[in-house]
Amino acid sequence: MSSERAQPKQPRIPLHLSMDDPEPMYRQIESQLRDFILSGQLEPGTRLPSMRALAKDLLCSVITTRRAYEDLEGEGFIRTRQGMGTVVAEIPEETMAAYRREAVDGAMGEAVRAGRRAGLTEEELRDILEETLQREVANVHQGGTP
Repeated sequence: MSSERAQPKQPRIPLHLSMDDPEPMYRQIESQLRDFILSGQLEPGTRLPSMRALAKDLLCSVITTRRAYEDLEGEGFIRTRQGMGTVVAEIPEETMAAYRREAVDGAMGEAVRAGRRAGLTEEELRDILEETLQREVANVHQGGTP
């Protein structure tokens, strides 16, 4: 009989770092973890890998993972307790909704600016948005990912 206590299982988080991405590695980690939390893929209370384990898994330095965890903790997405590890924080639904909207608003703003630089009219931009929404709905109905 083993005297070790069973530890809660940590999910395998599919984080990927790209050397071709102009974003610093710690920002890549932050944004991917933030997206997993906002989408509900990482639920409140989910235990995250230690900074050292994550660094080993991603083949980066502990300083890089520490920076990402510190920034996410400062934003209220995760909590770290000495001896307890790091877990996804409980975030109020209003805050989650605001973060989700902020992310989409930023992406749409950039898309509109790119369209304007390309010389598209407001009507053409609306048409593109409508076509994109219709494609995504069709994709979901055909069993694709949203």
